[in-house]
Amino acid sequence: MGFQQGLSGLNGAAKNLDVIGNNIANTSTIGFKGSRTEFADVYANSLYGTGVNQAGIGSKIAAVAQQFDQGNLSQTSNPLDVAINGNGFFRMSQGTIISYSRNGQFHLDRDGYMINSTGQRLTGTTSAGALGDLQVDFANAAPNPTSTLALGFNLDSRQSTPAAFALSPAATGYNHSTAVTLYDERGNAQTLNLYFRKTSNTVWSVYGSLVNASGTHLNLDGTTLAATPSPAALGTITYNTNGTYASTTVASIPVTAAALNTGATALAVTPDFSTSTLYGSSFGVTSLSQNGYAQGNLANVTVSEDGHIQGRYTNGVTQNMGQVALVSFNNMQGLASIGNNQWLETYESGQPTAPQAPGTGTLGLLQAGAVEEANVDLTAELVNMIVAQRMYQANAQTIKTQDSILQTLVNLR
Repeated sequence: MGFQQGLSGLNGAAKNLDVIGNNIANTSTIGFKGSRTEFADVYANSLYGTGVNQAGIGSKIAAVAQQFDQGNLSQTSNPLDVAINGNGFFRMSQGTIISYSRNGQFHLDRDGYMINSTGQRLTGTTSAGALGDLQVDFANAAPNPTSTLALGFNLDSRQSTPAAFALSPAATGYNHSTAVTLYDERGNAQTLNLYFRKTSNTVWSVYGSLVNASGTHLNLDGTTLAATPSPAALGTITYNTNGTYASTTVASIPVTAAALNTGATALAVTPDFSTSTLYGSSFGVTSLSQNGYAQGNLANVTVSEDGHIQGRYTNGVTQNMGQVALVSFNNMQGLASIGNNQWLETYESGQPTAPQAPGTGTLGLLQAGAVEEANVDLTAELVNMIVAQRMYQANAQTIKTQDSILQTLVNLR
């Protein structure tokens, strides 16, 4: 007669309640992975290896295994909160210590590094192209001078050829005009006025003038725009008989430094009029794009689903500042939990895969402005707690019964 079976059951039930209690306590912990208690029966070694009529000597805890199934994704108001939708771990660094996490609650420190609540840095492919700590550059985006211009428009084929050309803001002699904003190398906005004058049924001439940053109307060579100037045309646009674009002789739109009047160097803008048409309808610009922009301040930072960290600036420019890298393990349950939603690799887990971009292979994609909730089913845990409580009570009852039997034997006369 022994108490070992009941005692092992009590110990197992108590341990099971510890695990259940830890799961319940972490239902609000972002990135938490719940655990389950795995029991095993215990038998004494029998003589000659036969197991007939063995009652067993109780139970034991075989393992407390974490369950790495996906938690629900919850939206947040922080664009740097990142959830992994699928397989993978964030790779975090703190000095020489590398750990792994599913908690994507990140923010920027004073140096622009993406860190978690304990100061560990998120790693990935940096802007230099190497694996390292991801850092956001707070510097302003430098201006970019305009070098290309794509302009789509329709010229009214019903127009007649006007009288002598007079390129002046208040003059006539052209059929249509439009204004385009250009930028010099210092980020100053310059207004390019383009004038279109019908030469024949299929050929139109193109002229240009500039309103610089000082508001002065000038020819593109910097000379004063007279009332009746006769500048050379920039070139011509030729259309097919059906009104579609055929070709142009406008290879470049040159704007001298004198015309810019900002100290910036001259501009040479390559135009693209290939989407223009010559139809019997009113003039109108259908598309406009150019590759220049002014200086911009960093407005916000976002993370794309494939992990690119993008800085968005007040001038409309978006720049990549690095890319989050994820890793995976052959045996996730072999990872060692160290608290703060962190794991370390062990011999049992195996080495992590080489850090790769989200969506590569079996790795999941990222969702910015969201976090992964704990994968704990609170209802199931409460039911498990009831079962563990009854298990504890039942094992205590077996000890009580054994004690009663033993007392009966002691009282024999």
